[in-house]
Amino acid sequence: MGGGTRGPRPVSALVRSERSFRVAARTPVLETFPALRAWQRKALVEYLRRRTEDFTAVATPGAGKTTFALRIAAELLGDGTVEAVTVVAPTEHLKNQWAEAAARVGIQLDAAFRNADVHSAADFHGAVVTYAQVGMAPQVHRRRTMTRRTLVILDEIHHAGDSRSWGDGVKNAFEPAVRRLMLTGTPFRSDDNPIPFVTYERGGDGLLRSHADSVYGYADALRDGVVRPVLFLAYSGETRWRTNAGDELAARLGEPMTQDLVAQAWRTALDPAGDWMPQVLRAADARLTVLRNAGMPDAGGLIIATDQQTARSYAKLIEQVTGERAAVVLSDDQGASARIATFAASDQRWLVAVRMVSEGVDIPRLAVGVYATSASTPLYFAQAIGRFVRARRPGETASVFLPSVPHLLGLASEMENERDHVLGKPKDSDGLDDDLLERAQRDDQASGELEKRFAALSATAELDQVIFDGASFGTAAQAGTPEEEEYLGLPGLLTADQVSLLLTKRQAAQLAAQRRRTADGAAQPAAAPTAAPPAPLSAAQRRVALRRQLNALVAARHHRTGQPHGKIHAELRRLCGGPPSAQATIEQLEERIATVQTL
Repeated sequence: MGGGTRGPRPVSALVRSERSFRVAARTPVLETFPALRAWQRKALVEYLRRRTEDFTAVATPGAGKTTFALRIAAELLGDGTVEAVTVVAPTEHLKNQWAEAAARVGIQLDAAFRNADVHSAADFHGAVVTYAQVGMAPQVHRRRTMTRRTLVILDEIHHAGDSRSWGDGVKNAFEPAVRRLMLTGTPFRSDDNPIPFVTYERGGDGLLRSHADSVYGYADALRDGVVRPVLFLAYSGETRWRTNAGDELAARLGEPMTQDLVAQAWRTALDPAGDWMPQVLRAADARLTVLRNAGMPDAGGLIIATDQQTARSYAKLIEQVTGERAAVVLSDDQGASARIATFAASDQRWLVAVRMVSEGVDIPRLAVGVYATSASTPLYFAQAIGRFVRARRPGETASVFLPSVPHLLGLASEMENERDHVLGKPKDSDGLDDDLLERAQRDDQASGELEKRFAALSATAELDQVIFDGASFGTAAQAGTPEEEEYLGLPGLLTADQVSLLLTKRQAAQLAAQRRRTADGAAQPAAAPTAAPPAPLSAAQRRVALRRQLNALVAARHHRTGQPHGKIHAELRRLCGGPPSAQATIEQLEERIATVQTL
């Protein structure tokens, strides 16, 4: 292959061999494609209008990025712009998923391609490979890309920044591509590694931010009914642990404390031998039963664990709680992809996994999640929650149970926020990252001391709050009480507006019941001649009371103006500063209450 702007170059026997195996598969027929959603049609029109080499599409998990990408592939194969398609995916399991989805629309992709292969068989339009595969031998994929006019689809492109070798390999392998389509549901990263082929634009603050050509966020998809509303049920509780030096510590999840103490209390709660996890799993299974009885008969649950040993322990717990065995998927086990596929096609209640199901895996029936992992970066959290949002029919909701950890509560409250990848931004310490959490879970060694080992002693669980649309609802309710059951029993088929309305009503009923109990207690004859003065509220109780007051004021403004609760909360944060209300301090809550009263 010579000529062109690159000048003549020798043609090896290997390239001649590859050329002789040009795709013999039929061109896909566009009429056989499923109808596109509105955002897919808009993005497709924009893509065909621009006809640029690079195009980045950001769409929330469950929105249909795969269908959009395959439609573009079919268009380019049909008009002769490209002769071949290469898809790069994060995992081996997703290779098979891409190949199956492509085959359904007439595009044949070789998911079994290995770097040692010279070419795919003639009845394939191209191949599906992983980022790791490309990073190991970029010259192999560069040769394949130069041999035929190729469209490269880079799925979850942020993974190309995971390491220098991956990023450099992807850039080297696919620079010769005629077209590159970058897809992601989470375009942000926690580091400064630039993402290959993504455009960065400098903002007014001098920082470079990733720029997408098409954006379809969770808020847009929720409005269109493409994804499910997600309720976050945050559980707090008392935790106790001890080091081998004999130091015994106690803390309550959700209370203000140092990050080291937060991490250790969090770890104690997630201990399979404690009481916190069994209580939360009972609640999650009860919620799953409600969904199954209310219009989602095949609804499934997913427990996301930190490591393999803990995952197996959680599987034993869920069997004790439900009497039914859970499917267990570990990333390095042979047959993991097959087990995921089997679970997806069954009506089995529970799946336990570590990271295998954290991104891209399509199990639409997942509707209840237990976030029982110490992973805490915004990227991982968004990927994990993305497993539950895919809507199949109108009214389906998702419920995710998580520890009442301030950082996680903040991520849950900011579910609808769109993020970009920012280069050169100073790192702040407003939350835990995974490296910090890992360090905190090990007691730091002092000079000359033996390493201290962590020992969880006990943990209890109670429902702290329910987070939806950026707002916090409810007051503390012990596990197994009628107050908790009120929230676990929310109907399974609801629109986003109905969820907000019901949560507001539940909270009002809960507060009214508390007032009645207080009034009944006051009506009883005094046990002593002089009544004891009321005990001062603790900081935790004050925060709960202020959150209730703020939510009531936001709800009142919502009914007056029609603005969504989340937008009102976001405006208060813009005016007053500070984190979401689930994390806000007493002073910040008081300031927002004063501000919303003036709007």
